[in-house]
Amino acid sequence: MNPTAPNHSASGQVTFLGAGPGDPGLLTLRAVEALASADVLIADPQVLDVVRVHARAQVDTPLQASADEASIPADVPALRDTANLVMAAARAGKRVVRAVSGDPGLDGYVAEEMLACAAEGIVFEVVPGIAAAVGVPAYAGVPLRDAQGTDVRFVDARTADARCWAEVGASDATAVVSTSLDSVAAAAGELVSGGRKPDTPLTVTVAGTTTRQRTWTATLGSVAQVLKAAKVLPSPDGGQPVIAVVGERCAAAQRDRLSWFESKPLFGWRVLVPRTKEQAASLSDQLVSYGAVSHEVPTIAVEPPRTPQQMERAVKGLVTGRYEWIAFTSVNAVKAVREKFEEYGLDARAFAGIKVAAVGEQTAKALVAFGVKPDLVPSGEQSAAGLLEDWPPYDPVFDPIDRVFLPRADIATETLVAGLIELGWEVDDVTAYRTVRASPPPAETREAIKGGGFDAVLFTSSSTVRNLVGIAGKPHNVTVIACIGPATAKTAEEHGLRVDVMSPEPSVHKLAEALADFGAARRDAALEAGDPVTRPSERRPGSRRRARS
Repeated sequence: MNPTAPNHSASGQVTFLGAGPGDPGLLTLRAVEALASADVLIADPQVLDVVRVHARAQVDTPLQASADEASIPADVPALRDTANLVMAAARAGKRVVRAVSGDPGLDGYVAEEMLACAAEGIVFEVVPGIAAAVGVPAYAGVPLRDAQGTDVRFVDARTADARCWAEVGASDATAVVSTSLDSVAAAAGELVSGGRKPDTPLTVTVAGTTTRQRTWTATLGSVAQVLKAAKVLPSPDGGQPVIAVVGERCAAAQRDRLSWFESKPLFGWRVLVPRTKEQAASLSDQLVSYGAVSHEVPTIAVEPPRTPQQMERAVKGLVTGRYEWIAFTSVNAVKAVREKFEEYGLDARAFAGIKVAAVGEQTAKALVAFGVKPDLVPSGEQSAAGLLEDWPPYDPVFDPIDRVFLPRADIATETLVAGLIELGWEVDDVTAYRTVRASPPPAETREAIKGGGFDAVLFTSSSTVRNLVGIAGKPHNVTVIACIGPATAKTAEEHGLRVDVMSPEPSVHKLAEALADFGAARRDAALEAGDPVTRPSERRPGSRRRARS
């Protein structure tokens, strides 16, 4: 908080917040706190999608254009009236967050907005962010300093004058140049004119810290030819910002060892997950850790049972002591019972005296969120078979009641019911919800699926195969097909799909791990052959090798 600014109670306050260079994970804890309490969010289009997810649903966002919708040159602020928007909201007593790309301390326009707040006595604070000139080289595997402590000079090519270029060119400092893709060669020429040798190494990174990041290694004298040979230039996207690092620390041999981000096994892969966002949350996090971009497409929709009376009787039986156990085989089953509880004004206390089983970790987490700690979760395979492995047989001495309540989907298999009966239990097999085919995804997603826009698709059941093909069409033959088990793979093959990856265990996380192993092997093979590392979607139809994991 600015300690010198008078605190007018009628005024709000402004937080000038740095959103970093692009990776949402680089937001600071303080930034997330500020966003969560904001009444008004005024963000540069380049970072709106990064910060908006941490704001309240009802936050006012006067600037709605996102990075994909805004074609704004790198040297022009999002809107020149942002200062007026900030001041107007603060005067109205609002808590305003002004989010900018990188760090606000390096943004001259934001400095003007801070001065305007100070002039009117509006309280403000600054939450620093990771500057692109620092964060992007780190993600590109280009250290800016070493043990010898070489100087580092930061140059903004848009405002650098002849004296600046001469000083940096004449020095041996590592130069970090902020410029645009089509101006890199000109900036390199300025450094050579200032005294740098043409064979001085440099790296050029575009879309740094995001899964669109690409880095090229060249020299000051060859950078134009390298970008042309890579078919990067000429391009209509030549105006996009880049970070170029000039100096001996950019040598190719060193970056090959330190390029930790772009060498992730699924770097830049678009992976289709035919599950809802809630179901795919932890899976998506895992895919992101491998460098992938997860895209969820619901293939089923959950609806109440056609006849609710059976479910109503079972829930009443829970309260009256009819059951010894209740077994949850999915997150949807937990949700269905919870909704029925809320309908009757019940809560987790109604489970008192009843043993609770969950088929796996995700179902167990849903129960814990409901306030119920499950008594039984499979110690091995997270499936009906795994649950039966650990389920105790009915013992009339220790079990006063011999009945199990099993709320589940209308299309569930009979494996669990038959196994419980074999163990001596009576089972109330109750339809808690119906699964129906979801509505088709947007046309853009359907075209990406059929046209090879996705690099991989993860099928977690036979129904996800049938439903995805039914609502969106068959994935293109360049798309890597990964299946959770033999039954799912058989269904995929019956639909004309070639299965590339098979999970060693029936677990979505093992499936993602298997896909990452496939991606790593594919990358290693390309490097060993001296070929460029490409994503499956970048390969021409018909040129793909048949491969299995």
